[in-house]
Amino acid sequence: MRLFHISEDPTITIFHPRLPERPDLDATKGLVWAINERCLPNYLTPRDCPRVCFHAGEQTTEQDRQHYLAQASHVVVIENKWLEVLKNTSLYLYEFDSNGFTLQDDIAGYYTSELTQMPINVSEIEDIEKALLERNVELRIVDSLWDIHDEIQHTSLNWSMCRMRFAQPRH
Repeated sequence: MRLFHISEDPTITIFHPRLPERPDLDATKGLVWAINERCLPNYLTPRDCPRVCFHAGEQTTEQDRQHYLAQASHVVVIENKWLEVLKNTSLYLYEFDSNGFTLQDDIAGYYTSELTQMPINVSEIEDIEKALLERNVELRIVDSLWDIHDEIQHTSLNWSMCRMRFAQPRH
């Protein structure tokens, strides 16, 4: 299993556990977060870019596959105001040895470690659109994320919504 951390910072040499801000986690246990390869596309955007991402899971119906995944196996939807930022952002893909990590959330692909971690490899992604395409990910551009945000939650797909606080306001 391959685990990654994606950052706009090319200088990270060591990942120290940080206390989580999420209310559903123990606020006294620091964690290093990683993402599995299946869900990696969810993070191939600029950090603060709001996005709705989805892909098929074991429970996904054929109808949902055909309707939402006709062009690719994974979809990342961003707002059009973020497209230029995406085109002008480089990302750094830090890979971890999976030892010491435990599954936090299977659908989201999250793994955590309470131990300090050092990356075993770092690579630069200069062209995010190309990196998504190479992973059979469709990048969809919309004016507002709120329609797909509301809709996708009522499907059989595995979905993730990130940085929605930065999304255009609902109309």
